[in-house]
Amino acid sequence: MNFSKFDSAELAGWISTNGGRDFDAIAAHVVAVSSGVLVLKAERPVDLWLICQSTSQDLVCGSLGGPASVRHKPAVVSGPVLPPLLGETRDEFTVSRGTGLAYELKKGEIVQIIDVEGQQCSDFTAFRSDALMAGEEWMIDSTATRSMVRRAYPGPGLFDKFYDREMRPMLNVVQDTCGRHDTFGLACTARGYEERGYPGHVNCSDNMSEVLDPYGIARRSAWPAINFFWNTWIDPDDHTIQTAESYSRPGDYVAMRAMEDLVCVSTACPDDIDPINGWNPTDVHVRIYRPDQPIRRAVAYREKEDAPMTTSQNSAFHERLSVLTQHFAPARNLWAPVSYPAFGTLGEYWACREAVAIQDMSGLRKYDIVGPDAMKLMQLATTRNVEKLAVWRASYTLMCDDSGTVIDDGTLLRLGPDLFRWCCGAEESARALEALAHELGLQVRIHDVRESLPNLALQGPKSRDLLRKIVFTQPQVPALDQLKWFGVTMSRLRDREGAPFLLSRTGYTGELGYEIFCSKSDAIEIWDAVMAAGEDFGIVPMGSAALEIVRIEAGLAARNAEIAPGIDAFEAGLGFAVDLAKKSFTGRRALERNARDPRRLLKGLLIDSDDVPAHGAPVYAGERQVGIVTSATRSPTLERAIAMARIAVEQAGNGTYLEIGQLDGRMKRLGASVSDTPFMDPQRPRARA
Repeated sequence: MNFSKFDSAELAGWISTNGGRDFDAIAAHVVAVSSGVLVLKAERPVDLWLICQSTSQDLVCGSLGGPASVRHKPAVVSGPVLPPLLGETRDEFTVSRGTGLAYELKKGEIVQIIDVEGQQCSDFTAFRSDALMAGEEWMIDSTATRSMVRRAYPGPGLFDKFYDREMRPMLNVVQDTCGRHDTFGLACTARGYEERGYPGHVNCSDNMSEVLDPYGIARRSAWPAINFFWNTWIDPDDHTIQTAESYSRPGDYVAMRAMEDLVCVSTACPDDIDPINGWNPTDVHVRIYRPDQPIRRAVAYREKEDAPMTTSQNSAFHERLSVLTQHFAPARNLWAPVSYPAFGTLGEYWACREAVAIQDMSGLRKYDIVGPDAMKLMQLATTRNVEKLAVWRASYTLMCDDSGTVIDDGTLLRLGPDLFRWCCGAEESARALEALAHELGLQVRIHDVRESLPNLALQGPKSRDLLRKIVFTQPQVPALDQLKWFGVTMSRLRDREGAPFLLSRTGYTGELGYEIFCSKSDAIEIWDAVMAAGEDFGIVPMGSAALEIVRIEAGLAARNAEIAPGIDAFEAGLGFAVDLAKKSFTGRRALERNARDPRRLLKGLLIDSDDVPAHGAPVYAGERQVGIVTSATRSPTLERAIAMARIAVEQAGNGTYLEIGQLDGRMKRLGASVSDTPFMDPQRPRARA
């Protein structure tokens, strides 16, 4: 296999991780274009890599060959299938339903607790081995843990540890594919079943006492425990603990690394009289991995509820980002920086406003729409007139459903007469494009670029000056200084032999800014070049926390905030992106009707204090609720709290004085005046500069 013929970094890393060294000895089968259907049958579990040999130039320009269709027919198996191993195991065993098992973990080892068949709870706790040797019981303390991680339970990321009552860390969560657990309730008890009419019912507390007894741990009739996969929540109105069937699916798991030598216990809960185990208790499987296994932190990601699970990956820039911060959060299926401690969120904010900031935006979804009917599809699917979109231009636009509700917003780039790139926030819009193309029988291919095209946002008033030092363009495409707002060009790093990247004058900040789209193999080189060129301009890396402040100041909509289920384009404040002069597009009839008789408008609120209301806080005119806060922050530039809110048209006039409800909505009120958005730079002269 010739590793120089394709972007081989990920494959090479996988080979090295699995003990491979001699890359030249790797065998591969070359599939000829004319070979038709190739059928492969695996006699045992395998990892299959499909490689399209092309250059990074082909990828960035969207000029790859035709599609390859791959179908996987699972083998018929008897019994549950466990998830793939995360590394080399020291031990593994099954905890049969209605039982418990105790086991030891050495410092650095990782325990993986697996819900074998789905919707099965598993109580867990751990004790410090050195304390047990001294006759003391130091175990996980749920209250200390919740206080330290500032949430109901830890998860992969910055706040990832379970603590004892002295707030000393015991385990850190490395991977979690379910994300719904309980740390409030006890392990089920004999008394709990007795009081419900089931005396003598097997229970987790007794099971835990029995298996912990050989370690000298005193019996308890009720054990405090971490109950993995138990779906509980606290009702926000009456503060009762609610429960329902588990979110976990077959093969979901939690993996934790021991930070000290520990004695642990895991159960397979026997509860069969309510929905917490799906009314049918099943087994739990436990694996223990050796300390030297390179198991990365991850959470589960599914494109939709019934889609296959993937685990979060590091972006192509992670090698550089991880040196600058450890504060990451999931951005779809990638880890994205939240903030950088050397600068802080405010330092990052001011760099974007006054100098230049760089942000990893690789979590964006990117789709190439290619074919003779590509323009027709995008004209029917989006709210702006694609007929007017020239090659090397971009447009902010929307995709709506038949009711006018926004499915997704994004930037549509035209790279050729029959070639578009849709950069958006969610996979749902791609499914809508596929469905529309199929319904109309259009000759078009929708290609998911996924993580093969990482991208950076370079935002701030000095961003163009920085790029002048590193951008090279050929004469047949727009030069850097020719790029107007929403212009696009094909660039290279420094000269005609440099790494290629697509450059667009777009962003999510309201500032002068650009976005860079490149091949994964060139990502580090481009990052280094931008950072080196930016030293003269005070470049600062920016995370999602600072971006949120800038976004709200700029009045830009976000998914699950301004864009929400049942909210049409006008109610989301996105009417400027709807061209009702177009003859036809999905949702046009509903949007035309709603534009004539709007009920709610998205407006700004200038708050009379620095108190920042929560998303969803009610907005009142006297005793009556007339709106809801969609996004809020404190503006460092305006030196006050601001919010965007969806408000009834009768109270949406500028200068109208309203109140934002706090506590129960009535015990505390924040006064605010209605205003237009954006709060700053309303005519966008900074972005257009």
